[in-house]
Amino acid sequence: MVVTIVIPVFNEAGTISSILDKVYSAPLPCAKEVIVVDDFSTDDTREILKNHVNREDVRFRIICHDRNKGKGAALRTGFANATGDIIIIQDADLEYDPEEYGKLLKPILDGKADVVYGSRFVGSEPHRVLYFWHYAGNRFLTLISNMCTNLNLTDMETCYKVFRADLLSKIDIREDRFGFEPEITAKLARLKCRIYEVGISYSGRSYKEGKKINWKDGLWAFWCIMKYNLIVKSST
Repeated sequence: MVVTIVIPVFNEAGTISSILDKVYSAPLPCAKEVIVVDDFSTDDTREILKNHVNREDVRFRIICHDRNKGKGAALRTGFANATGDIIIIQDADLEYDPEEYGKLLKPILDGKADVVYGSRFVGSEPHRVLYFWHYAGNRFLTLISNMCTNLNLTDMETCYKVFRADLLSKIDIREDRFGFEPEITAKLARLKCRIYEVGISYSGRSYKEGKKINWKDGLWAFWCIMKYNLIVKSST
């Protein structure tokens, strides 16, 4: 069995080496494939990535977009090139800890789940205290998504999503930016997937430290919830 970790990257020169070191060293009970999709970074990210080479214990690949397309588009590229049996999404900004892969994978490896979401809002793991309105916005979007999907998720917008690869291959992802989260959730719900949540830690960063998502992305996420649950009726 192989687990593929897909890392979308845009202007993360300050953290990309650290996150790759953490991903490489994260304990997994199976082989590991790492796919980094650089979404046309304009800082030194690409130069730094060139210094990372294949390792004996990790299949490593870098894919570079020829223009900036967005996180959803980068994930779409990564998924299309993944060869693993299970796929994990990993952000490059150190907010999410690869040491927690084991508990994210467990429900799938135990045969209980098709998909696992890592929730920042359940469990006893440490969380950095940051923006109230981000928290409120996340909870609001999750609530509206749940009302449309009839799921009881606590963190629809989480980065940490883990999928059986054969299931993910059935879904046509259309969103190029942060609308990926509500889109994939709506389509997984329509497919009647077995979805589990596990509590994770969260080391959120401030805008000064490089956080990119903003209120416009929240409005677009709301539109995507409406679009993929109430307007676009196909499962893919």
